[in-house]
Order: sequence, then structure tokens, then C-alpha cells
Amino acid sequence: MAAGTELRVVIADDQRVIRDGLELLLGLVEGVTVVATAADGLEAVAAVAEHAPDVVLMDLRMPRCDGVQATRRVRAEYPGTQVVVLTTYADDADILAALRAGARGYLTKDAGVEEITRALRRVADGQADLDPDVQRKLLELIPGENLRAPAHDLTEREVEVLRLVAQGLSNTDIAGRLFISEATVKTHINHIFAKAEVRDRAQAVAYAYRQGLV
Repeated sequence: MAAGTELRVVIADDQRVIRDGLELLLGLVEGVTVVATAADGLEAVAAVAEHAPDVVLMDLRMPRCDGVQATRRVRAEYPGTQVVVLTTYADDADILAALRAGARGYLTKDAGVEEITRALRRVADGQADLDPDVQRKLLELIPGENLRAPAHDLTEREVEVLRLVAQGLSNTDIAGRLFISEATVKTHINHIFAKAEVRDRAQAVAYAYRQGLV
């Protein structure tokens, strides 16, 4: 986001005390505006539709529509809005599902206001932001046999594409960033999957972290 641009945020959590606390904390941060709060995933999607926020701070465990489902809907229906997931525990198995659904950031609920604000801004800028504990658990959740290559043999361009995938960029975004066609991006990603012996973008991101590429 450009310097001085107001960051518009929706908070989604089924616990009112957490919603109110986050709203109060973020309301004290200069340049951040909480435009709505939601008690479940359906309310979160509706709030995004109404307010077009930059980022949703999304709890994973919510009634009616959980955080993974809500993230998938937000990213599919309102691609201009990014998602930072909030987890109670760093070993929540739904973290991987949320990544696959399109979330770009992960925080545990004991994160401080500075950590939360940094994550919101980074994700709004198209980057990824992972809590270190969540990042370590993410690597553990993905089958280890896909992560054991002792050294990568990716080309310089493939590494560049993989780093952008790890930031959460879509094929369209990557094509625009690198000034290449989407077809070329898909070719690079297919080569990455084959060389890294992974099946999807989530495993590719884990591979990138394991190899020290990001």
C-alpha cells in the first residue's frame, strides 16, 4: 500500500471479547480503520461484500461457516481483499487448509498489536507473513517425503517464481510482476512441482522454506 494510505480491516471471531479487544487495539493504531466485525464466516463474507476491506483478520474456529470456508469464499469472490488467519494454537491442523484456501498471513492469538499491524500491512502489500511457530508447524504438517531434496536444481527464473508463489501471488499477479505470460508462469510452476516432487502450491511453499529460498 502507498505510504499514508488508510488500511481498512474486518475482524472475524466468534468470541466477542476477542473481537472487541482487537477492535479497540487496532483502533489505536494510526492508519488502521476497523470497518466491521463479524461473529462467524458468513458475517465475514457479508462484511467484505459491504465494506471492501483491504484485509480480514480471520479466526479459524467459527460457527455456521468456519475460517477456512470463509477465506476460500473471500479470495474467490473478492480478490481485492486479503486474509490473515488467527489461530489459538500454532499446531491447528486447519492452518494448511487455510493456506490452500488463499490466506497469506498466520498469527497466533497471543500476538501483540505490533505483530498484528505488521502482518496486516505486509499482506495488504501482497506479501506473506507467517508467525514463526506457525511456519514451523506448517512444515511438519506437510508429508516429509516431499521435502527431502538435499539441494534444489531450480533455474534462477523458477526460484524467482517460487518466491512469488510463497508470497501468495496468483499466476496473474506473477505474470504481471515478471512481465511474462500466464502460460509461461504455469510452465515454470509445473517445472517447480516436478523438480521439488510436490503436488500443490502449499507443498511448494514448504519446500521453498526448507531449502532456504524464502
